[in-house]
Amino acid sequence: MNPLLIAEEEVFKAGKDKLLYSPGRLDKITNGSLIYCVSGEAEVMINLKQYQVIPHTCMVLFPGSIFSVSSASEDFLVLYFSFSKEMVKKIFFRLEPSFIHFLKETACFTSVHPDSIKVTLWVLETGLAIYDEKENVFRDRIAQHLLQIFFLNAFDKAQRLFTKAQLEGADRKSQLFKKFIRLVHTHCVEQRDVSFYAEKLCISSRYLSEVTRSVTKHSTKKLIDEFLVLEIKVLLQTTNLSLKEIAERCRFPDQSFFGRYFKKHTGMSPKEFREKM
Repeated sequence: MNPLLIAEEEVFKAGKDKLLYSPGRLDKITNGSLIYCVSGEAEVMINLKQYQVIPHTCMVLFPGSIFSVSSASEDFLVLYFSFSKEMVKKIFFRLEPSFIHFLKETACFTSVHPDSIKVTLWVLETGLAIYDEKENVFRDRIAQHLLQIFFLNAFDKAQRLFTKAQLEGADRKSQLFKKFIRLVHTHCVEQRDVSFYAEKLCISSRYLSEVTRSVTKHSTKKLIDEFLVLEIKVLLQTTNLSLKEIAERCRFPDQSFFGRYFKKHTGMSPKEFREKM
């Protein structure tokens, strides 16, 4: 089981791990998680983006993030601090929306400032200590304060090291594209029509297509399909839902159409993919 996931009754969880519970396995992280590489190197994927993780790399996963460790060195080790959706709301309540969006877009960054490294290690090691102190009646509140310290410190560094354009997006097209990706990440299982996302963004489908091609050189439909296929892979790997149930959940007209769609985008049937993984 993915150690980053927390039980329904838990508010937070902290620990050390090599994250090699199942190399290549896709997991949808239902809680928030702060991960810090202590040693070694790894290749990870967060929401379709590939990242190279080295010592002092931080990863911030928001609820709903799809996470996978493709490969890692033998000495790869991380400190992690996972926290509930409710704590996510409390932590980010006082932060600028632009910084939260920046974190969602960046997801993985390497600390080079000695003070940032010092604060990050202190937060995670203290979080680990307080997690083990089960009898402390204030442990949940302390955990929340520790995470707020980390993100406020990161917010301070971001304001001083990045321009407003880097935090918010350099132009209107970049800002629209980021909003589009967030919408796709949230709605792709139920909505595959380009018009749905264009309407949400208050622009025409044609202009949305122009935006996505300008930023990525790919069509809007291709990006929606990539996110949907990723969601399907997670369902095939991490649940016992039947193919019929997955087809229904993803709003396909029938199981046969679902099978053809998945094979078109992956080269194998849903059954073959599930058996392979």
